[in-house]
Order: sequence, then structure tokens, then C-alpha cells
Amino acid sequence: MNLAEGVQFVSLGILGVMMIGAAIGVVLFSNIVYSAFMLGGVFISIAGIYLLLNADFVAAAQILIYVGAINVLILFAIMLVNKRQDFVPFPNSWVRKVLTGIVSVGLFGLLSTMVLATPWAYSTAPVVGGESSIVLIGEHFFTDFLLPFELASILLLIAMVGAIILARREYLPDQLTPSDLRQTVLTLQERPRELVSTTSETKE
Repeated sequence: MNLAEGVQFVSLGILGVMMIGAAIGVVLFSNIVYSAFMLGGVFISIAGIYLLLNADFVAAAQILIYVGAINVLILFAIMLVNKRQDFVPFPNSWVRKVLTGIVSVGLFGLLSTMVLATPWAYSTAPVVGGESSIVLIGEHFFTDFLLPFELASILLLIAMVGAIILARREYLPDQLTPSDLRQTVLTLQERPRELVSTTSETKE
């Protein structure tokens, strides 16, 4: 192992530890804003791993789209939603925690088995020196993966419209007092009795 391979191996280990630590922080933090920031750390760590794999375009797209757009959108949605009710734990929350732990351990075992059983040898043809990876990705986006690309754009548009609707939600009081109810009812103003009597006398 030469110096370049050693540096790459150490960098991969550091990024992997950062990603796992940030992912654990996303789950364990009680403050949802801190969890959103930790999610941004996960995205940045994944972008660093892409850089180590010489996928510069995917790393830049990871930072621009996930960190700069989706993570910021999540933060705005968290901060703009008007939540006036404190968190109340469920009576049987331990059952959900146990089920979540079982599912997490099962997924970890499945992913570990896939990592160990997958042949990671580089078997595809190398990219031609004069041809950029960005050109190849663009060709695949607009030929083979055109339908998923358009569906993803529609999904992001729906998410943006939903965030705007949540941000524009007006404040509605929880309970209305009888005085408020009387004010909200549309009624016609009564004519004064003096005015009614004078109008009747003039007609006579």
C-alpha cells in the first residue's frame, strides 16, 4: 500500500465515522432542528465519499441538491410550522422502540450481508479519456432515466407547494368565547325606536 492508497483509506474511515455519528445524532436528538442539522452532516459525509470515488459531479450534486436545497427546505418547514402543543409521550412507547430496534437490526444485518456478498471488483469498461462523466450522466438522464428524472421534479414541486401552504396557514383560535361568537355573527343593525316613530307620524 502506497501513500495515496493509505490517505484514501484513512479519509474513507473518517468520513464513514462522521456519517454514522451524524446519522445516530439524527435519531437520538430530541430537538428536531438539531436532527435536521445532523442530516446535513450525513449528506456532506456522503459527498466526501463520492469525491474519494472520483465521482466529482455526483458529489457536487449531493451538496447542491441535498444540502443546499432539500435540507434547507426541511429546516424551513420545521421552523415555519406553527406547533403550539408540547410533546406528550405515548403510554406504550416502549413497544414502538422495541419494534424499531428489531427492524433496524434486521436492516443492518441485511445490508451487511449484501456488502460482504457483493463482488466489488471493477468490471465495467473505463471511461474514454476525452469524454467527460458529466456528458455521460446527461445522456443517461435524458434517454434511459428520463421518466424517473421527471417524476423526481414533480415530487419536488409538490413538496414546495406543500411547504408554501404550511407557511401561509392562518392562526385559528382553539376555543371561541360567547362574546367572540356574537361578534362573528352577521346581523343587521336595528333602527332606533325614535326614528321608527317619526317616520310613521310623517306618513300619517
